[in-house]
Amino acid sequence: MAGSHSAHQGKATGEALLKGQPDMNTSNYQRALALLREALAFGIEPSLKGVTATLEQLGNPQGSFASLQVAGTNGKSSTARFAAAILRAQGFRVGLYTSPELVFYNERMEVDGAVVAAELFAQAVFAAQTAADAAIAAGSLKLITEFELLTAGALWLFAQQGVDIAVLEVGLGGRWDATSVVTPQVAAITGVDFDHTAILGNTLEEIAAEKAAIIKSGSIPVLGPGTAAAHDVFCARCTEVGAEPVLVDGTLPRGLKLPGTLPRYQEQNVAVALAAARAMLACELDLLAVQQALDALVIPGRFESLCTDPLLLIDAAHNPQSARALAEALQQRFGVAGEQGRLQTANEPACLLGILKDKDAGGIIDALVPLFSRVVVTQSASARAIPAGELARLVQERQGVMPECYTTVAAALAALRAQGADVVATGSITLAGEVKGEAKGVFAQQTD
Repeated sequence: MAGSHSAHQGKATGEALLKGQPDMNTSNYQRALALLREALAFGIEPSLKGVTATLEQLGNPQGSFASLQVAGTNGKSSTARFAAAILRAQGFRVGLYTSPELVFYNERMEVDGAVVAAELFAQAVFAAQTAADAAIAAGSLKLITEFELLTAGALWLFAQQGVDIAVLEVGLGGRWDATSVVTPQVAAITGVDFDHTAILGNTLEEIAAEKAAIIKSGSIPVLGPGTAAAHDVFCARCTEVGAEPVLVDGTLPRGLKLPGTLPRYQEQNVAVALAAARAMLACELDLLAVQQALDALVIPGRFESLCTDPLLLIDAAHNPQSARALAEALQQRFGVAGEQGRLQTANEPACLLGILKDKDAGGIIDALVPLFSRVVVTQSASARAIPAGELARLVQERQGVMPECYTTVAAALAALRAQGADVVATGSITLAGEVKGEAKGVFAQQTD
């Protein structure tokens, strides 16, 4: 792709629905949420049959644009957002599909850097559900899961909006993820580590094989520095499909700087995104435009500062690797002092911690708790959240610290705000989202 083939054609279509603060209480939006909640009951389906059959009923809209698929244990959401911003900066109309949302469900779909409004999101869900119903009636489909429904809707929406390129974040793994219904022009993998082991496997090699499956014949593989631990697995997949991988060392080219608002761990994600964008466009990039795009970009839920005085910072670190990266970033940003190496912020910093049951809670606790003289535990509204009391006992067992304990995020935040404490809220995506929702004065929808 040497230039934009649509030159932003179709931008007027639905443009008004991409601007402003949407009304989350519209009847269509609530109907769409009800459909998605019903589909949640079907869980995860290790197959591409559902999304394939649904998209066939929609006329295979994914064939109307190029695709960049991003997988990886950590960093895939950030990398997808960086890639989308970089491609937009080169003059392309870009769709972005990420998961899960932080606060509102429609955050999962963006066109040209704007979250699609509630009404347009609802239209996408309705289109996908109508197509799924037709596939079920035709006997080509038995059921459709929530993520399949969302993915089909997003791909339909991107086609309707006339995007040149869709950047698709893999939801889980890669092989059977609904986004793998596409054959991506570029398949980017940030790295591999232990997470979702009950589904993806108990060894790095097994997990890597699931992620490597997004590399297909005709795709350009872009392998981030985090793939080195399973290099042989990824290279074997490349050989199998006849693809030559682009290996990324994680450093930025001369003339490009990581914005000061971003933590240093994002540098390698930017590097992967740059390599993926170059591979997609088959040309060098306008680095001045790239720098301007990066300077203006906010990565939701990743080292995101919601308030500065007192500090309220959220980070969606939800496994030991991402927790260690957050700990390093916090030390770099704020510094440490004293024999115990505690974080130093304007006010006594507190770690507000909430973790899900299927995560390595001990590893997350060990990475983060030693930095704080004050630890507060809570639980998000997710059914998968570790009960606050149980998490408090685990913190005490692992670190010898008895944390303060609140059974709701709202109660925890109210107490911390009343005391004027600086707060770093982390441990899960759902906690980060609920804190952001509370801070913005809205109810955080929990879908995970």
